[in-house]
Amino acid sequence: MSQSYAKLTYHCTFSTKDRKNLLYGNMRPRLHAYIARIINRDFGIAREVGGTDNHVHILCDLFPTLDVAGVMNRVKSLSSGWIHREFPRLSGFGWQRGYGAFSVSASVLPSVKTYIRQQEHHHKTLSFKEEFRRLLEKHGVEFDAEYLF
Repeated sequence: MSQSYAKLTYHCTFSTKDRKNLLYGNMRPRLHAYIARIINRDFGIAREVGGTDNHVHILCDLFPTLDVAGVMNRVKSLSSGWIHREFPRLSGFGWQRGYGAFSVSASVLPSVKTYIRQQEHHHKTLSFKEEFRRLLEKHGVEFDAEYLF
């Protein structure tokens, strides 16, 4: 084969430091749009960005030459800088150190998009901690609950 072909779609999520509820009101859609622009400009295609007051979900196709860790670090760094510039009263804002990233099959893209769009409703009965734990379990990621958060 003379060429390489790849389609790498990921569902990524990360929270604010200490899961503080700092992403509120009209800030959230602006932040989501900014994150989508970062991904579309530098890393691939943002299919959906959403979340709640304390975390973000990203569904995206990344260029095959990029590593997920590098992309997530850059997205978090650039979006944190944007928050500091646009919302100076949040000078202490930060993202958690880690993130979750899960590969997504083309057959479930619509349901993952819906899942991200319905975060507000979803989190009326479920915390981010529980949601993250369920994502890890669903994707077969081994973890030690003692060190998860």
